[in-house]
Amino acid sequence: MCRLAKPGGVNYNRNVTTRSPKDIKRYVFPAFIAFAGVALGGASCNAKSAAGPEEANEARELANALDQAEGKNKPTASKSSAKTASQDPLPGVDVSKLDAKKKERFYKLVDQTLQSPCGKAHSLRKSVTSDQTCKRALFAARYVVALLDDEATDEDVRRYYEGHYKAKGNYNFETQNTPFSGAPDAPVKLVEFYDYGCPACKEYEPLLKEAVEPFSGEVVLYYKQFPLPVHPDSRPAAQAALAAQKQGKFEEMHRLLFEKSHQHKKSDLQAHAKALGLDMGKFETDFNAAAAVVQAHITEGDAAGVDGTPTLFINGRKYKGPWHPRYVRLWIEEELAVNR
Repeated sequence: MCRLAKPGGVNYNRNVTTRSPKDIKRYVFPAFIAFAGVALGGASCNAKSAAGPEEANEARELANALDQAEGKNKPTASKSSAKTASQDPLPGVDVSKLDAKKKERFYKLVDQTLQSPCGKAHSLRKSVTSDQTCKRALFAARYVVALLDDEATDEDVRRYYEGHYKAKGNYNFETQNTPFSGAPDAPVKLVEFYDYGCPACKEYEPLLKEAVEPFSGEVVLYYKQFPLPVHPDSRPAAQAALAAQKQGKFEEMHRLLFEKSHQHKKSDLQAHAKALGLDMGKFETDFNAAAAVVQAHITEGDAAGVDGTPTLFINGRKYKGPWHPRYVRLWIEEELAVNR
């Protein structure tokens, strides 16, 4: 993730991108725990300095070394308790992919550690089995299974779970004239704040597309510009994307700006516009006018607590899961079920 400022502590919620969907077990858990703030497979930066390829490679090498260090990254069971967790299956929750130890941890988590995802004072198990009003319960249990399957520790699970179900804040964003893909009347609205100069954003862009692909007609993705001060050329790049939107070429310019992430000078942007066949006179006018729109996006992001890129909101709630298509889909599936 590219950050506005260096985080004050370890952030387990949204600091990771994966090199490919096949690498989730290796890159999502548990290597990133020791390197929170470093986007594996991409560069991490803050307002004062940006990590380049050398720093990113060092992070990967350290992560690989962690992977090879036996014992240090094995999932740890939650603290012992005098109370024994029930091994009774939860209806609608498939735990067949979990080995015996993970199943034991799963039942202990849902019985003793994790509370209702609907804010009630009882266990997740009770929400699944007895609380018909809590539509999120089944999805919450499946979320825990997925995390354990991907080698998350009990502490990881707890932090992700609380980030999802206990986080406060529901934001309404201005979407009129904002670039988007998908159906504008879709029941699930995604809003992404990103920076064209951010390596993590470049790597996450195809993963996000992969995540929403199965939900044709059910998801709309809005693109909000959030150029960071550490990337001075990102602001004009954002203006170029919005200027291209005025001529129906936002998606083409969007892809081009990520593909040519080191070519965001004004002369480069003009060359990109010509390559896309844009009317250059109109492009210049719209480019200048877009400066105010970019600032408006930044102001919106600041108000919603965006402190780095990429940051994703799903139906107004900040996404705080692993940066991987599997988990974004789980959130989308949950929103579709809850909002029917």
